Amino acid sequence: MEIIEWLRKPWPWYVAGPLIGLTVPALLLIGNKSFGISSSLRHICAACLPAGLPFFTYNWKKESWNLLFVAGIFVGGFLATQFLASPDAIRIASETVAALHGLGIRDFSGLMPSDLFQASNLFTLRGLVFFVAGGFLVGFGTRMAGGCTSGHSIMGLSNLQWPSLVATCCFMAGGFAMTHLILPYLLQWF
Repeated sequence: MEIIEWLRKPWPWYVAGPLIGLTVPALLLIGNKSFGISSSLRHICAACLPAGLPFFTYNWKKESWNLLFVAGIFVGGFLATQFLASPDAIRIASETVAALHGLGIRDFSGLMPSDLFQASNLFTLRGLVFFVAGGFLVGFGTRMAGGCTSGHSIMGLSNLQWPSLVATCCFMAGGFAMTHLILPYLLQWF
């Protein structure tokens, strides 16, 4: 089997799960007890903003590995979508397709429904609500929780941190509430 064809296929849980799980011991071995995406924005601000703001006054260079990690996510995402995208259609359960059709989502040709996620939607009321307001709420929640889902749920739980357990439970409850209680109404209104 050619390596490109192998990379295009979904990886089974018993491969992807342990690879994610091995992130924690690898970070602990190199002396890092924090992991997450949201902290990289703080590092960028600390590097670019003038000194004097207490929240951004710290040794951000010590955390520069995190910036490389985030840059790698962008590069990896670009490479995967440009060169590793599978020509096969994404398989979605028929019940999910029927539920999404009921919410007005019809185009399933890409990785995300283009009815919602396309550049032209940015300048509509729907785009303002979903992208701008939603992005603000995600950022606010991340700051209020003291980290993002990957930081709390992967690294924090592995370190047996009580605040990470509380944050992860709140992330999950909020995600379920949004998916089942709020999103259907938002899609009907906008």
